[in-house]
Amino acid sequence: MDYPLPQAVRVETDGPVRIVRLARPDQLNAVNDELHLGLTRVFPLLSADRDARVAVITGEGRAFSAGGDFNLLDRMVKDRALRHVVIAEGRDLVLNMIRCRVPVVAAVNGPAVGLGCSVIALSDVVYMAESAYLSDPHVPVGLVAADGGPLTWPLHTSLLLAKEYAFTGDRIGAARAKEIGLANHVCPDGEVLSAALAAARRIASLPQQAVEATKRVLNLHVERAVLATIDFAMAAETDSFETDDLRGNVNRFLKRSSG
Repeated sequence: MDYPLPQAVRVETDGPVRIVRLARPDQLNAVNDELHLGLTRVFPLLSADRDARVAVITGEGRAFSAGGDFNLLDRMVKDRALRHVVIAEGRDLVLNMIRCRVPVVAAVNGPAVGLGCSVIALSDVVYMAESAYLSDPHVPVGLVAADGGPLTWPLHTSLLLAKEYAFTGDRIGAARAKEIGLANHVCPDGEVLSAALAAARRIASLPQQAVEATKRVLNLHVERAVLATIDFAMAAETDSFETDDLRGNVNRFLKRSSG
């Protein structure tokens, strides 16, 4: 099946497994317009691919994803129409992942920050490299944490831990992520993709209808929780773009990176 996607997201076929790669390695797979759109579109395409049984998602290069591209954030601060498009895409991305027909195994090969962290939180099985970490820095940047992490972390870990990490944006190392229920397995660096692929092939060998319907049973819990919170979260994140805190942080980051 053809996957008509932006170049920032690539899909490879490995028998019944599809390998989804975030493909901006020189930018540590930071999420720009192209990558955001690709992530929004890829999960319905996986569902429509009748030969696909399982997907593995990973990043090219040293990172899974370094989070939001500050140039995109700057444009969203200045362009209200773009802001609404990207935030609407974000809502679709979350629900598209939850409703994806095939199980999604995450191979976290490096830092998974911001939206990268959200994709991990919405995956079905998570393998992390020893040096990888999760972080959702929305709040320290000045944004409401509206997608992924805080929407689903309370189902994976305790509400107190979800609040702490959502408020602070602190890094959650691989061992800690496994300890508190945000990852299934920790692997030596360099082995995470092969371990995730082995898990994906095992799942792909199991009875298809039983796997997919069981995923749906489990994700109905996730969908119910997300639908209860996501519209408030997205509206509140939209409001964040009008705040001096966000604008100041974006300007400081861009000034540092250009100097």
